[in-house]
Amino acid sequence: MSELGGERAAGPWQGGVVLDFTRSELFERTFEEGMELVEETAAYLDGAGRQDSKLLSRTGALAYASESMRLTTRLMQVASWLLVQRAVREGDMKPQDACDERYRLGAQDISRGEAPEGMEELPGGLLTLLERSERLYERILHLDRRMYIDQDDSEGVNAVQSQFDRLKAAFGR
Repeated sequence: MSELGGERAAGPWQGGVVLDFTRSELFERTFEEGMELVEETAAYLDGAGRQDSKLLSRTGALAYASESMRLTTRLMQVASWLLVQRAVREGDMKPQDACDERYRLGAQDISRGEAPEGMEELPGGLLTLLERSERLYERILHLDRRMYIDQDDSEGVNAVQSQFDRLKAAFGR
């Protein structure tokens, strides 16, 4: 945790972990990477990707449609999460509000699902975007868990340790 405004932050609900992250260079780089990837993907799917998809077999076209939907879903989840973190940084949202499930990284079943038949036919441009978006999604998922879930878990561990400490005090070693 860190010192914020003279008061010690006691977890993401008081602003510590979330604010530390959103004010970091890592957040800036991740935010830029995410937004650039969203723009690049939109340009590809509306341009070269549309042309590439017309050259595919029926199986390849189905795989293209499936994977392009997975790609856009994954990136929209990432963009949404990043925008929530930016809102926290700018004071438009309280850190404890960002903990709400609706603001957490979602669509894990879709984003991490199995690849459909016909993947070998997909154009290189789409495969590159899929790979980059998967890596970014996994990094964001890791951050989300560290900032929110692990904080919950660590409080549980501290509560257990607290009970052990009380037992030691009451009964000695």
